Amino acid sequence: MLKDFKDFILRGNVVDLAIAFVVGTAFAGVVKALVADMFTPLLAIPGHVSFASLHFTVNGSTFHYGDFINTVLEFVVVAAAMFFFVVRPVTAVAATLKKRKGDVPPETKECPECLSTIPYLAHRCAQCTAEQPTVTA
Repeated sequence: MLKDFKDFILRGNVVDLAIAFVVGTAFAGVVKALVADMFTPLLAIPGHVSFASLHFTVNGSTFHYGDFINTVLEFVVVAAAMFFFVVRPVTAVAATLKKRKGDVPPETKECPECLSTIPYLAHRCAQCTAEQPTVTA
């Protein structure tokens, strides 16, 4: 049982997940500090350095709506940062790689007669000897 547990822990995807979690946690701290220290003061109501101090009281209950505003702003800024600094570049790289891959013809194709897999540049099917449409490399 201990050998199985060791194999499970040392499996690549578990280690990758652990590393991603640690790096993600560190990145979250950096983004949170960026939002709290750089963006929130820029967006604050004139005279207030942070929204966190904003609140109102009704019948002895205190509502900290400023903290909620800070949290919403943090979410929006984090989402925007992820979109512009991760999603857009990764999408652009993936599109570039797909475009490059599209320039290279596939290695095989399917025979329309017998549905067997044959080389892409073949003129006849090896299985049924049906003539194939002429393709260029």
